[in-house]
Amino acid sequence: MSIHAPLILDIEGISLNADDRRRLAHPLTGGMILFGRNWQNRAQLTDLCAEVKSIRADLLIAVDHEGGRVQRFRTDGFTHLPPMRALGELWAQDAQGQPGSGVLKACEAATSAGFVLGSELRACGVDFSFTPVLDLDHGESGVIGDRAFARDPRVVSLLARSLMHGLLQAGMGNCGKHFPGHGAVKADSHVALPVDKRGLKTILADDAQPYRWLGSVLTAVMPAHVIYSKVDSRPAGFSPRWLQDILRRQLGFQGVVFTDDLSMAAARQMDGRTLSYAEAVITALEAGCDLALLCNRSAVNDGTELDEVLDALAEAQLKGHWMPSEISEERRLNLLPRSPARPWDELVRSSDYMQALDRLP
Repeated sequence: MSIHAPLILDIEGISLNADDRRRLAHPLTGGMILFGRNWQNRAQLTDLCAEVKSIRADLLIAVDHEGGRVQRFRTDGFTHLPPMRALGELWAQDAQGQPGSGVLKACEAATSAGFVLGSELRACGVDFSFTPVLDLDHGESGVIGDRAFARDPRVVSLLARSLMHGLLQAGMGNCGKHFPGHGAVKADSHVALPVDKRGLKTILADDAQPYRWLGSVLTAVMPAHVIYSKVDSRPAGFSPRWLQDILRRQLGFQGVVFTDDLSMAAARQMDGRTLSYAEAVITALEAGCDLALLCNRSAVNDGTELDEVLDALAEAQLKGHWMPSEISEERRLNLLPRSPARPWDELVRSSDYMQALDRLP
């Protein structure tokens, strides 16, 4: 039977309980996503990550840690990183009579932001962050807003590439989101299902361009919880058209495809009905996702919904309704860092870290 651990789940508190350990040991669990509720201080986070790895060394420990308003850890030495718009604004100084200076400073600052972000997380045992945002700032989306670098896909691509270079220097991969672009819709996909009525040609020529230009350096992609109605009636994360035909075949992407959080209110809407958590996970995997995120369920009914999803995945596998993918599992394992992390005390005394801090806007 093929091995594939597709589920990324959460835990309730600052340490593992018996149910957390049992779920993390399950062969269909591929990793854990951290939230602010899982943070007390650096020592606690480091101990938590070490305990997770003691259960299974191959588990991916991930977090949404972008900078600005999306940064889970902000105290006990963690650097307050700027929102990505601040880097775009630094770039724009070129248009104010300072040729070259803004672009170069912005790219250098983006690399420094990626290096600081990745190094600080890795020093505490975190493997991976869901960053950078590749959405274009159309001025429409409140949920994206200053998380976007800029409106111009060229600026977004070059600043994102610089940020990813900094992550790479820290030994961390990256995740471009939200494919093919969330910035042109007003609705917040945490609570509603946005619909983008533009045609495929328009989207590919604008919002999706960063995915084309960054294909060789992106290690992961997260599709948007958005319906692009002229392309497919399904949201991008449930759409073989978007994930297999366009992202994989047309744009040539070879890395990991994560779902966005399938616990969100709009995330399980498809073909006019609300899918169960298990149906949503299996549908997303069958559509072309490699890994499925199911967040914020561990504290609900003692996490029984997570157990139900794991049981449903196992049953679907036995009955042949879901076929595990060795390629997807290989992609998951490739997200794990290959080099040892520098301990925190060594990191913060290092010259490259101090220089990176000086270059942040």
